[in-house]
Amino acid sequence: MPGQRMAARRALKTVLVDLSGTLHIEDSAVPGAQEALKRLRSAPVTIRFVTNTTKECKRDLLERLTKLGFDIAENEIFTSLTAARNLLEQRQVRPLLLVDDKALPDFTGIATDDPNAVVVGLAPEHFHYEMMNRAFRLILDGAPLIAIHKARYFKKKDGLALGPGPFVAGLEYATDTKATVVGKPEKTFFLEALRGTGCAPEEAVMIGDDCRDDVGGAQNAGMRGILVRTGKYRPADEDKINPAPYLTCENFPEAVEHILERLL
Repeated sequence: MPGQRMAARRALKTVLVDLSGTLHIEDSAVPGAQEALKRLRSAPVTIRFVTNTTKECKRDLLERLTKLGFDIAENEIFTSLTAARNLLEQRQVRPLLLVDDKALPDFTGIATDDPNAVVVGLAPEHFHYEMMNRAFRLILDGAPLIAIHKARYFKKKDGLALGPGPFVAGLEYATDTKATVVGKPEKTFFLEALRGTGCAPEEAVMIGDDCRDDVGGAQNAGMRGILVRTGKYRPADEDKINPAPYLTCENFPEAVEHILERLL
């Protein structure tokens, strides 16, 4: 019965929230975001923060958010670094880690001697010819290429900046292989983020500034997606995905208002 399906659809249990570009841009909070998060916490929903960060370990990320006045617990954060680490442990491989040094604490205990896998995050200091060539040769020898995510670009204070995607694509092109992507927009990432919430994808909504990775990815996993016009958002981003976003809002506070008024 369509009516019953609609009823099931309305019972929202979990809100997934992107971090960079949605709650903050570098060391500045999106105006009103801390207060909006407090309001959301008063609702009967589970909140998870899901991020494609490859530049910061979870501890640094939490410290940054706490300094900005966000009330967030470490166990509420699910990052693409966590997902990458889980995959390395499942596959029992030794990675060449092309990640920012600040992300290394999240890989503590993973063996990296004599690497037989390549992991790529956003690591500007590693994206030079010698290191890319080393990765290229390992992949040619059969090492799997694992991309923490493939974002084309992201928002910094001084403008848009290249993400890890173009560098992953370069290695794919040179080696004629396809990377395994672990972060957003992968369906497995969104489902992993819900693990432990007892919530089905149909009972979750994702809020983010990346139309493809946040909203498109969530909607492909069976959730609703709310696009915010902050961070990396550019006019007409809504038209880049099909189906279109469930909703487009000016910012995170507006998205929270919609949830509190319409989805509970």
